[in-house]
Amino acid sequence: MATSKPLITTSFSYETLEETLDIKPQGAQLEIGIPKEFAFQENRISLSPEAVGVLVSNGHSVMVEHNAGLGSHYSDRDYSEAGATIVHDKAEVYKAPLLLKSAPVVEEDMELLQMNQTIISPIHHSALKACIIQKLIEKRITGLSFENLKDDNGSYPIVSSMSEIAGSALMLIAGQYLSSFNKGKGVLLGSISGIPPTKVVIVGAGIVGETATRNALALGASVKVFDNNVYKLKELQNKLGQRVWTSVLEPRILAKQLKTCEVAIGALSNEYGRAPVVVTEEMVAAMRPGSIILDVAIDRGGCFETSHLTSHENPTFLKHNVIHYCVPNIPSGFARTASQAISNVLMPLLLTISDAGGLEEMIWQNVNLREGIYMFKGALTDLYISQKFDMKYTDLNLLIASRR
Repeated sequence: MATSKPLITTSFSYETLEETLDIKPQGAQLEIGIPKEFAFQENRISLSPEAVGVLVSNGHSVMVEHNAGLGSHYSDRDYSEAGATIVHDKAEVYKAPLLLKSAPVVEEDMELLQMNQTIISPIHHSALKACIIQKLIEKRITGLSFENLKDDNGSYPIVSSMSEIAGSALMLIAGQYLSSFNKGKGVLLGSISGIPPTKVVIVGAGIVGETATRNALALGASVKVFDNNVYKLKELQNKLGQRVWTSVLEPRILAKQLKTCEVAIGALSNEYGRAPVVVTEEMVAAMRPGSIILDVAIDRGGCFETSHLTSHENPTFLKHNVIHYCVPNIPSGFARTASQAISNVLMPLLLTISDAGGLEEMIWQNVNLREGIYMFKGALTDLYISQKFDMKYTDLNLLIASRR
């Protein structure tokens, strides 16, 4: 039996077809809402008037709730002159498709949130509640967190800025409470010719520890830094450009140094969950009377056993004759600087989101941004939160790939 030959005819057209590529969409116009925060002692605002002016000039609309910037000493007039719409009704601000908050979403926000809204805010893992996450899922919220917002350099710009502010503020606060008028030792933080320098012990060599070290050295203090991450200690030496006394966290060495210091700073924290307690009550009891502990890790439980939460109104307490300063959210005490730092990150990000055609397109194009997304259209995409509350986890990469 003869095999059939392929049929070739001039009526067929053999032409290559064009490949369909992922076309970048047109820029999206953003409608942004900035509410006044419910949270106690939250003085920051996520966009400065200058940043609002840039966004409005680029065709975006910004609604700011009445007196939202008051804690950072920005008036309604400042925002109005920058092109924002001032709104007295809180519910009206929450109607904006994109909400910018300088404090985490709280239970009071829930009734005001809209379906399919996008929220850019901190989340504060240690203070998260399952009921809030459940409500966000029900409202199909897309959430981008300050803590995990990653830039193209692989760093976390908002966390870094807030840590720098906290590290810089620590030396100012310590100097204030060492004064005789604040029941301190009556010593000047730093060094004076002919007088031994003030001794500062810093536990933690991250950004807070590095900034605090830099400022303490600039004042002339004697600084000793502890951390169990040897790489961080090496990096600290390299960034400072000088050799600093460093050690891993060995209890006997740490206890010996704390015994003779005037200032002890706790700047150790885990990425998630509680900060490790590395300084026992016995070590604190052996410290000099009138010395001061500043526990920056207090928002994650603190790394001194004697620490407990204080406020900006009543920032210190005395235990074993040692002053304890355990205020969470130190940057809120320097709200204008902190607001400008947050604004410097968010304003360029919002312009980039607009150029990309919206946040969903931006997530598709920018791999680093995906780390900051803890919820996408009601699907929980943060593994830690899903494990903490035993909720369903969805891989963001699979989620966005399935929508293409």
